This record gives sequence, C-alpha cells and structure tokens, in this order.
Amino acid sequence: MNFKEQLTPYPVLEKVAGAAKELGVEAYIIGGFVRDLILKRSSKDIDIVSIGSGIALAEMVAGRLGPDVFVSVFKNFGTAQIRQGDLEIEFVGARKESYRSESRKPAVEDGTLADDQNRRDFTINAMGISLNAGTFGELIDPFEGMSDLRKKIIRTPLDPEITFSDDPLRMMRAIRFASQLNFDIEPDTFDAIVKMKDRINIVSMERISDELNKIILSKTPSYGFKLLYHAGLLAIIFPELVELQGVEHIEGKGHKDNFYHTLQVLDNVCQVSDDLWLRWAAILHDIAKPATKRFDKRNGWSFHNHEEVGARMVPVIFRRMKLPLNEKMRFVKKLVRLHLRPIVLSKEEITDSAMRRLLVEAGEDIEALMNLCRADITSKNPEKVRRFISNFDLVEQKLKDLEERDKLRNFQPVITGEMIMEAFGLKPAREVGIIKEAVREAILEGIVPNEYEPAFAFMIAEGEKMGLSRV
Repeated sequence: MNFKEQLTPYPVLEKVAGAAKELGVEAYIIGGFVRDLILKRSSKDIDIVSIGSGIALAEMVAGRLGPDVFVSVFKNFGTAQIRQGDLEIEFVGARKESYRSESRKPAVEDGTLADDQNRRDFTINAMGISLNAGTFGELIDPFEGMSDLRKKIIRTPLDPEITFSDDPLRMMRAIRFASQLNFDIEPDTFDAIVKMKDRINIVSMERISDELNKIILSKTPSYGFKLLYHAGLLAIIFPELVELQGVEHIEGKGHKDNFYHTLQVLDNVCQVSDDLWLRWAAILHDIAKPATKRFDKRNGWSFHNHEEVGARMVPVIFRRMKLPLNEKMRFVKKLVRLHLRPIVLSKEEITDSAMRRLLVEAGEDIEALMNLCRADITSKNPEKVRRFISNFDLVEQKLKDLEERDKLRNFQPVITGEMIMEAFGLKPAREVGIIKEAVREAILEGIVPNEYEPAFAFMIAEGEKMGLSRV
C-alpha cells in the first residue's frame, strides 16, 4: 500500500527524503502521524526514524529548508527537532531498547527499523512509511496495524505483559487511545493491563495525570474512566473517585450510584464545553459524598454539606495528582462549592437577594457554573428532568436580568474600609468591619443600590447606631 499522494500536502517530507539520500541513510515516518494519516485525523507531529544519526539528518534537512530554520538538539536522547510552520518534526536514529524492572527508562542502543517498530507501544503506532528512493510512500506494517485500525482495536505488537511491565505508562496510553478513538482494547491486551496494574506505581504522577487529562478531553471520557475502573488502575491513581461507586440499601431505601452519576455529568458537560477544568469540576462535584453519607429512618439517605467538604478536598487531590494549584484549581474549587446553589434556587421561590449572592460569589464563572448545574440533572424520570430544566431556565433568565441591571460581576461595595475610618475618625478596628459588612449585606439584599450617595448615607446611619459620630 502506498501513501505517496497523501504525503503531498507535506513538502517538508520531500526535503527529508532528499537529505537522507545525500547522507546515504534510510528514513521513515513512524508512529502517530502514520496512524492519523490513515484515519484522516489532523496531526501536527511527525516522527522521523533514520537508520543512522537522526541529529545529522535533522541538521541537513534544516539546511535545505533555509537559513532561518533552527534545530533543537537533545544529545542525551539522540534526538533533534525542527519546527516548520505549524508542524513539529522530530528526528531520531533507529533504536533497540531494554528495560530494568524498577524503571521505565530503557537502556538504548542503535538498532534496525524492525528493532524500532518492535519497541512501539501498539500495532496502530508501529506502522511506518518509507521516505526512500524507489519505495517513497510505501507502508511498512509488520504487526497488521492497518487491520487493527479497520477493526478499531488497541493491541500491543509483542507480548502485552512484557510491553506493560517494561513501560507501565503504556497501560494508561492504551486506555487513552481507546477513549480518544472510540476503539476496543483487544482482550489479551486488556487482561495484561489488569494483571500488570500495580506496575503503574513506578510511573510519576505527572505522567499519569497528563494521560488522564487526555482521557478527560476525549469526546466521551466516561468510556475511558470505565476502562480505568474495570482494569483496576483507577483505584490506584484516583481512589476518591472509586469510593463513589456502589449503592447501599437500608430498610428498602437506596441512593443512586454516584460513580456512574458523576461519569454521566462529565459526559453531559462535554457536550457544551471543551474546557478541561470545567470537566474536572464535573468529576469532583460530588467527590465528598462518601464522606458525608448518612442514613435517617424517616428521610433516608443524605449527603449534607458535601459541596463544602468537596471544595476542601479539591486542593488536596490536585496537589497529590500534580495538577496546577493556581487559578485553575481555584476555579474547580469554586464550582464544587457552589454547584448546588442554582439547583436549590430552581426548587424554591426565587428572591433577588439569593440571586445577587450567587452572582457575587460566582463572578465571571457564572456561565461555567450554570453549565455544570445543567449537566448535573441526570434523573431517569423524563418528567422530573423536564420540570427541573424548566425551573432552571427561569433561574438563568432571572440571573441575566439581574446582572444587566445591577452589574454584580466582580462585585465590590462602593464603600471601603478607608472611607469608614475617615468618616468616623477611626483607626483599624472591629467597628470598621461591622459597618463594612452591614453595607455589603444591604446592597446584596437590595436595601440600597451599589451607588456612592445612598450607600454612604446608609454607612453613616449604621455608624450612628453604634454610637459613632461623623467627624
């Protein structure tokens, strides 16, 4: 099978072929680019394997591309990299690898094309395309990767237990590719993941979380999470999520399975947003339910205050999983803490005061919060869902109307602590905080608008109630 025609949109590959011929080495495209070319998926990364020095080939290709093309050389790894437009092209010499049991970093030596294909993780990533004269564009497919693409199968080229023992991150990658491509994992390959799952403990959490985020960003991430769960990997890398699984019954009363509910909420969010951190908020919104689960004979099961407990768990989980502890984490924490508020409002008579407080606390993240809350409506009763959505539409419209009128995003009262101290001749003291809080509450309750003159008059009146005199 020849892919010469499919390579024509990438003229840089002709430069690689010419440079390889001049150096007297063989060159091949290997891996993900070949897979994605066949699947007609866009790909920005091209891996070139040469039977010889990858660095020397990269330097000659750069010279043919022009004086402004820079080569990044990584001598320790024997690789080099060129950026050409929006493409990133990596060059490496064909390698043979051997592993030690305590590390996923292999010992590397020069090898043949067959050696290089043998070390690849999956058959669909082990295919190559020749860039050599006489065979340019021909597919090299020793492990029937093309057949596995047609069957939508993830399978290792060699013994899967050895493959996953050598580099346990490949277990995460198998599930990630299955989730991204909507492929099945071949039974022997999946059985090997189950058997070798404990080997994941030698992999850094940064690498694990990177693969987990790619699963989360796939079209239907619940599929990847179910594979992780059934393989036993999820219990090792994310035990808090696994604790959500299961339904407990007492006296004929049960609660829903919060693990599968969470996965449904995650999939629902994915239909409206590709934001990774909103998806993380969906994953963690009920994370504290096991810790807050209680049974009452009269009322059944409750998870009181799980939103507050869950918000406190967010930074702990992010820290352990080596996720960012910056504004991304704070965004997730805020949404976990607030995720019940719009739903509660949709069940009650809506007051402007409650709306103002929600707008102030959510700030710029109000749309993300509302998307999460809509996704959280997962009842199997269609009439209940219809009623919830109808009430939710009303809440959302009232929030928009109130925001347009009161401009409450990034809310700050017009009266500051400095103004209070100046008006009453005070130094920093408890009275300043009491008056400032009273003004804030009055604005949120709609007693006074967030405008200087009425808010200032209210401040003076509050001070006088406390026996303070204006200076």
